[in-house]
Amino acid sequence: MYKSLFTTFFKIGIFTLGGGYAMIPLIEEEVVNKKQWASKEELLDLIAIAQSCPGVFAINIAIFIGYKLRKVKGAVATAFGTALPSFLIILAIAIFFAAFKENKVIAAMFRGIRPAVVALIAVPTFRMAQQAKIGWTNCWIPIVSALAIWLLGVSPIYIIIIAAFAGYVWGIVAPPSPPEGGTMAGKPERKTKEAPSGAVGGASL
Repeated sequence: MYKSLFTTFFKIGIFTLGGGYAMIPLIEEEVVNKKQWASKEELLDLIAIAQSCPGVFAINIAIFIGYKLRKVKGAVATAFGTALPSFLIILAIAIFFAAFKENKVIAAMFRGIRPAVVALIAVPTFRMAQQAKIGWTNCWIPIVSALAIWLLGVSPIYIIIIAAFAGYVWGIVAPPSPPEGGTMAGKPERKTKEAPSGAVGGASL
């Protein structure tokens, strides 16, 4: 199991171009669809937690998944598997960077990679929006948050804290309605006594 965790996240780490968010579609394909180590809902929660915690996003989410499956040893395997490819690649680039930094072929390759990285980040963003059930009633939340960060320079830390506090307050003020046919506050639903056969309005004919 530990070997599978390491090799899976090693493969994800190799193709994580453009930062941690670019690995989300790869994690979803490997962890959710193929391995079935987590559901889409669990992955969405893990992404939110990993983003809210300090540290590298890719390493955070790998640690959460590894710990969920095999506790501390699993977390070590997934974290090491995720970080090792980046370490080796960056080390190689640092060693040979001076030799190819002016190479036109290498520069052209990076120009081609950049648009693909944007797509890798955009696709999981839309998927997360669907899974988070963002609709016309709450679409203003990500829009206002993005504008506050982009135009006003508000720190994402404040956005996370405000969103968490607002969600907590909203959950108290307007708790979610029970499913259809359910009950409120754990109270059993009262059933009306059916009239006996041959009776109208409870009175016998």
